[in-house]
Amino acid sequence: MPIIALPPAYAWIDQEGAPKLLMEMRKLYGVKETPGKGDNPVIIEWAKEIGVSKIYTHDETAWCGLAMGIAAHRAGKEIVKDPLWALNWANFGVPAPVPMLGDILTFKRFDGTGKLIGGHVTLYVGEDKAGYFHCLGGNQSDMVSFARIHKNRLHAARRTNFNVQPANVRQVILTATGTITTNEA
Repeated sequence: MPIIALPPAYAWIDQEGAPKLLMEMRKLYGVKETPGKGDNPVIIEWAKEIGVSKIYTHDETAWCGLAMGIAAHRAGKEIVKDPLWALNWANFGVPAPVPMLGDILTFKRFDGTGKLIGGHVTLYVGEDKAGYFHCLGGNQSDMVSFARIHKNRLHAARRTNFNVQPANVRQVILTATGTITTNEA
């Protein structure tokens, strides 16, 4: 699959080289689900590759956890138990008290009445002074893409349990532009 160019605001990621989890998710940028009854065979193949194809059979089923699972697998990282459930990624690695480049972020999703209806998992690429994390992950506008998610929705921030943490794992302050999401289902 060819690598798709990143939007200009995030093109700097291609110069980072680490952490591995971020670099693997970057390679997935632009993969889209197929609307309707069809399925993107790339997404369905991910389920086979990480061993969840018996329960993941259609790309219109939420797939942020699947995208995180394939990125973690290809980066040589342990995949959490039941990786399709986004909030299970709150058990990955070690806690990250201050989210930084390449950290896994899990977010809670609520319906219009405030009832918890699910979660979302994605990777930190930065944050802005308007109160949003900039994230790269799957099932964001039905594709692997960038989204801004309000910090008040954060459930957990987790970091790879590095033997040696890459020097570029750091907070990144970005311009407050880009798509804001409130429900990534």
